Amino acid sequence: MACISILMAGCKSNADYKAFTNDPLLYSKTVKKLNNVVLENNFPPMIAARNYVYASIAAYECVAAGDKSYQSLSGQIKHMPAMPKADTSKPVDFSFAALLAFTKVGNAVTFPEGSMMGYYDELKEHADSAGMPADVLENSIAFSDTIVATIMKWSKGDNYAATRGAEKFNVREEEGRWMPTPPMYASAIEPHWMEIRPMLMDSASQFKPVRPPVFDMTPGSVYYNALMEVKNIGDSLTEEQKHIAEFWDDNPFKMNVSGHVMFATKKFSPGGHWMNIVGIAAKEAKADFNTTVAAYAHTAIALFDGFISCWDEKYRSNYVRPETIISKSINQEWRPYIQTPPFPSYTSGHSTITAAACEVMTGWFGDQLSFTDTSLLEFGIKSRVIKTFRDAAQEASISRVYGGIHYRFDCDEGNKMGRQLGEMIVQRLKFKIK
Repeated sequence: MACISILMAGCKSNADYKAFTNDPLLYSKTVKKLNNVVLENNFPPMIAARNYVYASIAAYECVAAGDKSYQSLSGQIKHMPAMPKADTSKPVDFSFAALLAFTKVGNAVTFPEGSMMGYYDELKEHADSAGMPADVLENSIAFSDTIVATIMKWSKGDNYAATRGAEKFNVREEEGRWMPTPPMYASAIEPHWMEIRPMLMDSASQFKPVRPPVFDMTPGSVYYNALMEVKNIGDSLTEEQKHIAEFWDDNPFKMNVSGHVMFATKKFSPGGHWMNIVGIAAKEAKADFNTTVAAYAHTAIALFDGFISCWDEKYRSNYVRPETIISKSINQEWRPYIQTPPFPSYTSGHSTITAAACEVMTGWFGDQLSFTDTSLLEFGIKSRVIKTFRDAAQEASISRVYGGIHYRFDCDEGNKMGRQLGEMIVQRLKFKIK
């Protein structure tokens, strides 16, 4: 409630409710509310991306319904149904409807049940206290609910429920194949995620990368050289490289081991980090409410399809992580600087989704926007200056080599496929009516 109260203080008078409902900062804080729920409840990165995308599209469709300079995504996303129309005879605050729709869909796609509804009630209470007329409040809630119902019905057809009971990944004890890594030795996460319905891709394999190097421990082979690069970099990290690795780590559930004690620490997932960056960039660019909502939705779509594309390759190539081979064949005590996540190596998920998101954000905010990313301060990690989105994509990608969890070819190919995906999304999906 504190964040809403601070924003309320900016309203000129109780009658000036639109200063409250049209504040892009309030929308960014609403997205952060969902990001916090995702973080606290340990949603894996790809499921987190699903949480963000449906909530963000619901909010955007409210904006598009009330602003003739924006168009619906229905029809552009082929399987997306037509959205309900607002009754023009009834006054609706479409920005407020967007806030409510994001919150209510966010609540529906996450757990525990009702996790966002306290905030939903706060939004209604503050709109009322800001002077929103009773009929506008009632009509805005009703219109938002029609969007929410349509989006939620649509979401249930994306194959997510079917993959909940799908067969677990069968670990193949073969050279060069993925094996669980310490300290949790967790099972492979979401091996059926490529079966989720994409938003814009024709198929999960549309941006299939080149085949990874053949596993070959012969000194001088492509694989061996890539492996030794990871080890050698990890053995002599500079302070700057350590900070880059930590800053882009974005491990939503790190297991810490101290003697016989094990405890978990949480941070944003990679997608959650980039959703946070959208808000920072929008503020730096002085984007208005509708632009901010649209940029979030566009980025969320890139993240969602990025994970599907990458997971398609991960479980096709089923490639071994550097840590597994270095600790087995070179130095039994060797560990990466950051913790290896529980899924195959090729390609890098962070590289893929980051490159896709950065192409989309470049489309909205340009290739010269520079700002300070303060996202990790709440986790005790100092900020970094983002010179351009594409620079950030490169840095996030190489961070996985510094962290010791990816080969350079994982990152280079992930970055390439992510950029191709992002370019396609920018080309196909039009928000503004020219």
